[in-house]
Amino acid sequence: MYILGISCFYHDSSVCLLKEGNVIAAALEERFTRKKHDTSFPINAIRFCLEKEDITIKDIDYIGFYEKPLLKAERILHQHLEAFPKSYKTFIFSFPSLINEKLRIPNLIKKKLKYKGDILFIEHHLAHAASAFLTSPFQRSAILTVDGVGEWTTTAYGLGDGNDIHLIKEIKFPHSLGLLYSTVTAYLGFTVNNSEYKVMGLSAYGNKNKRTNPYYRKFKKVVDIKKDGSYQLNMSYFVFYYSDRMPSLKMCKLLGGPVSKKGAEITQRHKDIAAALQMITEEVMIKMLNYVYKVTRCKNIVLAGGVALNSVCNGKILKNTPFKKIWIQPDAGDGGKSMGVDFYIYNTILD
Repeated sequence: MYILGISCFYHDSSVCLLKEGNVIAAALEERFTRKKHDTSFPINAIRFCLEKEDITIKDIDYIGFYEKPLLKAERILHQHLEAFPKSYKTFIFSFPSLINEKLRIPNLIKKKLKYKGDILFIEHHLAHAASAFLTSPFQRSAILTVDGVGEWTTTAYGLGDGNDIHLIKEIKFPHSLGLLYSTVTAYLGFTVNNSEYKVMGLSAYGNKNKRTNPYYRKFKKVVDIKKDGSYQLNMSYFVFYYSDRMPSLKMCKLLGGPVSKKGAEITQRHKDIAAALQMITEEVMIKMLNYVYKVTRCKNIVLAGGVALNSVCNGKILKNTPFKKIWIQPDAGDGGKSMGVDFYIYNTILD
């Protein structure tokens, strides 16, 4: 049995080919087009995977896609309608992509690949969860997925047991730890969905004392963190849900200056802002993980989603939570979800 997992049209388009539950080949489209974080349909990666096994598309039993297009379209339409007329410009810009790509994915896959078999659509965060748990060495494990946004979900936790994955609770858009991190990444003059790791690295040079770093207190006005690690963003500081830019004027005023230009000098102020953001991120993650342990009572934890690539935070998990063993999906972002889709179809759907 062959299963082909596909992830595309947002960032890090990828493909994974599974044969009888084993990975035969996997590739990011960027490796062939040389476009970093390529979003396009991964036709080159698909060809590579099929050629690696010396098969054709006719040999594929199932194709899996990493999210549910109609559910995502619902969220995109909802956020633009709710913010109208402020969202008019971005809606007009994104509408062609919504109609021509996101809502036509089944037909697009069949047409481009001349495929006549079944296509299964797995929810975004379920694909993240599967990419972590079903590739892990654990038979039973707690699961936490945190990223920018999927269809509606931005954060989810649950439990994996054998072939089953049960997501217990979720936080929905627009409240997103990943989008908070990306907003500040843009504010500091870096590229979103590409340079968040630079902000994480920059944080090491900033003031890491919560009492004396003024930006930590400022971020506390932006994020309301509950005891269980759940959180809400003060949306008056954000415009990402209706605009083509991320930092708002109110966020700029809070942080004491305009958005940094790309390549501009990095000052101590920038370092302190990065440090404060990292402290907020770690506070949310550690509180959330402690609560996940309280609910699941499982000593193992697996993580996926873009925020799970924050290695500074990951290095503090075992010290600051009751978890004893940890597994993090190596490609925790969208690229790894083509593998998650494959494993979920093979193990969970087909048992």
